[in-house]
Amino acid sequence: MISNKHSAYVFSFFMALLMSSIMSSIISIFNMGLISGIIGIWLKAWALAFAIAFPTVTLITPLVRKLVSLVVEQKV
Repeated sequence: MISNKHSAYVFSFFMALLMSSIMSSIISIFNMGLISGIIGIWLKAWALAFAIAFPTVTLITPLVRKLVSLVVEQKV
């Protein structure tokens, strides 16, 4: 198991993995259609998307948390 102190990175990894997978598959199919070889095209797109998504999610998570705290009412 991974230590709890690394939970932000584990969260970022899985969030980026799943979101890049879903988005790259939808965009690949939308742009190319269900053609022969779409799986290879999607996997190539997914690799690039994940390489961008993981550091992006890791870097913007503190900003997103700050924005959420500004718009969500805090219980007293």
